[in-house]
Parts: sequence; structure tokens; C-alpha cells
Amino acid sequence: MPLAPYACNPAASRGRRHFEPPPTERSEFQRDRDRIIHSVAFRRLKHKTQVFIEHEGDHFRTRLTHSLEVAQIARSIARSLGLDEDLSEALALAHDLGHTCFGHAGEDVLDAEMAPYGGFDHNDQTFRILTRLERRYAEFDGLNLTWETLEGTVKHNGPLIGGKKAVPPTIAAYDVDLWLDSYASAEAQVASLSDDIAYNNHDIDDGLRAGLFRLEEIEHLGLIHDVLAAIHAKHPRLETVRLHGELVRQMIGRMVQDVLAETRRLLAEAGPTSADALRRLGRPVVAFSPEMRRHDTELKAFLHERMYRHDRVRLAREDAHAVVRELFQVFLADPGRLPTEWAVATNGLDQTSVARVVADYIAGMTDRYAFAEHARLVKSRTIKNESLQLFP
Repeated sequence: MPLAPYACNPAASRGRRHFEPPPTERSEFQRDRDRIIHSVAFRRLKHKTQVFIEHEGDHFRTRLTHSLEVAQIARSIARSLGLDEDLSEALALAHDLGHTCFGHAGEDVLDAEMAPYGGFDHNDQTFRILTRLERRYAEFDGLNLTWETLEGTVKHNGPLIGGKKAVPPTIAAYDVDLWLDSYASAEAQVASLSDDIAYNNHDIDDGLRAGLFRLEEIEHLGLIHDVLAAIHAKHPRLETVRLHGELVRQMIGRMVQDVLAETRRLLAEAGPTSADALRRLGRPVVAFSPEMRRHDTELKAFLHERMYRHDRVRLAREDAHAVVRELFQVFLADPGRLPTEWAVATNGLDQTSVARVVADYIAGMTDRYAFAEHARLVKSRTIKNESLQLFP
């Protein structure tokens, strides 16, 4: 399928910060995707919290499986819209690289501890990984990704200039203009909305599997009610595990079809003739319809109340907060307790720079490594509940 005029064309990429000869057997965006998959940060997602930590069960999502599911949805949507599938996939695979151990609970603590030193933001951390922290190549730090992939990574939630928050420090200091005042490409918008579709539906799936709520407690929700009615009409005696699977499958399908229909309507209305024209529209074009936005808001509200604020979450969150906070304080007070290569990196640095090195190290930890380091360095603390970790 030929690319739409408003798609990002890898042959017309703005290039990379450090020049490299163009690839001969793949596109520039395929090279970006492949570098992300082969990165150390991507492998670590296997053992980072999505909702449940990995030892709770083989079938629950981790950050890695979530990222793969987002990438699948993003590729499907991008293909149907005539966008570059590889760029959308690369952005989907990269979107969670900057998350800490224990998900948002870990990020909240790191942000609080880093408040005197510039704060912590997982999107900024993703950018640090992609441009600084990965050290696999002889000629540069980071992955040396294309302008389009970096631009889509930092702006997948919209423009960074003109909002209420300051531009995160690593992104602000980057010496390449990423058009921070505009919306991102259509491919990046697809990756962002695919993230919403994936985590809403898969958190419903994991919540049902874990017994945090029952099907009877969610069947009144608008989208779920409609999908269940159609399933029961066609398969009136479907066994529970198949019913749950069919529910999630059909909900994802309906959301994807809604995005395609609404996006085509918005594109026809706006008529962008190039990827840059689409960036400068001043509004997103990849979107849910108003009705599906209401369904999306309803699902998020339910999950926030019944899953992310579940009693079992409170204990897990307390443990995660304590682990990350105490590790940060130990390493900041004595950077020599960091692994050798990290400790050496703090030599001669001021306190703010040392704190950033400590944050980089902790943010890269997997859940189980953070528990192990905490047990080694803070022996007096007793963890209340390592069997279940739940975070939004």
C-alpha cells in the first residue's frame, strides 16, 4: 500500500544526529525499530511492572508484553491509514523504556526525591536512554535514532511548549530542534492511542484473571455491555475463559475501528498535504469519536477505582515507595555503593549531577533487582508483600 501524502516517508527523513550511511536492505525507520528491540533497556522491560510483577503468574502482562501488544495495534492502524508502519511500531516499542521499576509508583518516588535536582519524568528518561544511556555503538552514545522517531517519542502526548509544565531537562537541553511546539506525526499519534487501547483492555483482562473484580461488576459499562450482548447472542453458553478472551478481542476491534473511522473523518476535514502540514494543524487527527471517548473515560474510571486503588495495591505501593526511596537515599549519601562503573561516573560531579546518575541507575532496575539491592543495602527493612504488585 503506498504511503499517504501526510505520512512520514523514511526516504525523506531529516536524518540522524550523527551521520551514518543509509541502510541498504531496510528503511531508516526499520533500522530505528531494530535498534530499540536490541537495546538493553528494551530487554529489561521483561521484568518491569505493568500491573503484576512477573512471578505472580505467567499470563499477566509485563512492560515488555504490553509494549509488544501496543506495537501490534499501532502497526494495524498505521497500515489501514497509509502511514509508515515501521515508525509507528518503533514508537510503540520505545514508549515505556523510561519507566522505573514498579511502574508509576517507582516514578512518583523518584520524582519526589529528585525534586531538588530537576525532578524525574519517565518520558524524559526514555529520551535519556535513546540519546545518552544506551552504550552499544562505537561512535556515539544512545541509539542515534532518526529525527522522526525522537520527535514522536517526546511529543506522543502533544506539544511540550505552551503547556503548564516545563519541558523536561534532557529534552530541553537537546541540541536538535524537535519542533516541541507542534503536535507529533500521525505515526506517533497512532502509537499513543494504541497505548490507551492496549492497557485499558488488557488491564480488564488481567483484572478478571486475578479476581480483582468479576464480569458481573463490569457488564454495566457501556462498551462492555454492548460487546457482551453480541457475544451472548452468538455464543450463549461460552465457557468463562473464552468469554473473557472474546470480550477483550472484540473490545479492541471496536476501538480500532472507531479510531480508523474518526481519523479518516478528521483527515478529510483538515486535508493535510504533508507530514509537516499535519504537525502544524494545531490539533491531533488520530482520535476516538466522542462516543468512544466517553467509553474510554468510563473504563479508565472503573480501573482506577477497582483495580489501581484495590486494597492489595496499597500494600504493594507502600513497599515499592520504600524500596525506591531508601535506595535513592543510600546511593546519594554514598555514591561509592553504586556498581563500579556508575560510581566512577560520579567522580567530580556536583550534587545535582550525582543525583541524576543515581536516578538513572535506579530507573533502569527491574522489580526483582530493586528488591535484591534493597535487601542487600537496607537489611533492616522487612517487605510486607512481594507476592503482588499492582500499579496503574
